[in-house]
Amino acid sequence: MNTPGTIDHPLTHDPQKLAPMTSSTSEPSGSATPDVSTTGANASRQNRTREMQLIPEALARAHMHERLREADSERRAMRLVAARRMQRRAERVSLRARRALAMAVMH
Repeated sequence: MNTPGTIDHPLTHDPQKLAPMTSSTSEPSGSATPDVSTTGANASRQNRTREMQLIPEALARAHMHERLREADSERRAMRLVAARRMQRRAERVSLRARRALAMAVMH
């Protein structure tokens, strides 16, 4: 070995000044089998990761949709209550007017 220092304690930490890595003679060059492809596995893993990251967003969207639906339902219920209240008030006023008219006609 021409470069002083060891792997654990190199003489320098500058990667350009370190000796280039060479393959060992016991391992044939190109020993990794090129026919084994991990792109499909990486793509599906990436897809799962993306889906997993989108789950909280989908849950929040569903939650907000539910809250909006509840708020709309609550507004409709409040309008119905107000309409019934006004109807009862109008009926009372109408009855009072009829009584007043009947009293005026009788006298």
